[in-house]
Amino acid sequence: MLAPISWPTPPSGYGPWEQVASNLAEGLTARGLAVTLFATGNSRTAGQLAAVVPVGINEDPAINGDVMTAVHIANVFARAHEFDLIHNHLDWKPLTYALGTPSPPLITTIHGFSSPHILAGYYAGASRSFYCSISDADRDPGLEYLATCYNGINPADFPFQENPGEYLVFLGRFHPEKGAHLAIALAQQTGLPLKIAGIPQDEAYFREEIAPHIDGKQIEFLGEVRGPARAELLGKALALVHLTTRPERFGLTLIEAMACGTPIIGARMGSLPEIVVDGITGILCDNLTEAIAAAPRLARLWRRAAHEHVMAHFTSARMIDRYLNAYRQALRQGTPAPATEAQLAARRHDWWDRPMAYTETPQRPKHADTIAAMLAPE
Repeated sequence: MLAPISWPTPPSGYGPWEQVASNLAEGLTARGLAVTLFATGNSRTAGQLAAVVPVGINEDPAINGDVMTAVHIANVFARAHEFDLIHNHLDWKPLTYALGTPSPPLITTIHGFSSPHILAGYYAGASRSFYCSISDADRDPGLEYLATCYNGINPADFPFQENPGEYLVFLGRFHPEKGAHLAIALAQQTGLPLKIAGIPQDEAYFREEIAPHIDGKQIEFLGEVRGPARAELLGKALALVHLTTRPERFGLTLIEAMACGTPIIGARMGSLPEIVVDGITGILCDNLTEAIAAAPRLARLWRRAAHEHVMAHFTSARMIDRYLNAYRQALRQGTPAPATEAQLAARRHDWWDRPMAYTETPQRPKHADTIAAMLAPE
């Protein structure tokens, strides 16, 4: 199990990819599989831990992240002969190692495309790695997917709360795409209190669009909230506000909130229609005006329905079931199937302009068409 090394696995706070890798590693170990977790030295696992970096690279600014990430990946493939299967949670870079290394079947979970540029890595690795998506919405037409494996949580970490408070909550990264500014606008237009928690990814955005509205009364900033305090914050909320400005890939906070019984008021795009049952476990909206009009309905939603929806579809146990099926298929098949004509065509055309993680438009290389043709030969 190849985890990222931005944070320990599991993380003490923010670190969604590390959290998913931990939930999966621990669940597989509990089912009797022999799992070696490649992660930071301060990670915890019931299986075997393999580490070449002592702490998360975000925990020690003196650590060179590029160098240690490369060494971390190399450590996995140097030992590849020891394993029946390698599961990669570390984005595209391990694919470049796998192309030149004899090793067992490789599965890569694509936790989200941060930029069109990284598609080149995924296209190049498609002959070597099987791919799993975390939602049907977050798929690229140039790739073949083994399965969609929704993220899962341990429900015991997010206990059900029958009786909520009267505040809205925003929990996540402070970046325009996550829509904290829209959560503030919703609170101001409805008069509902809002508690916001998370880490500033875009400091200018936080300083200019978020901080001026924080008054400690209606709009309250809590910083990063961890552990049981996170569950309490979510569980006592009237609703979690998730008005993203770009399609969400999955959204762990969605299922964390619903496990507590807290419904979602969110943007009707990306993964949300797959995760939130509109009118039952939350309310999906196409714009802020719709969200303002829908806010009075939140208190009438049955919180038990949100909890039961997570229990049926988004627990760690359900996630493990899906991945075990994907593992079996990868082991039977051995190597990925060749790209179809439709996939090759998608790799040749327009992939630089596809919407990805950031609101900024990536610079298109002068030789984009040539690169695309090399990645999708006739």
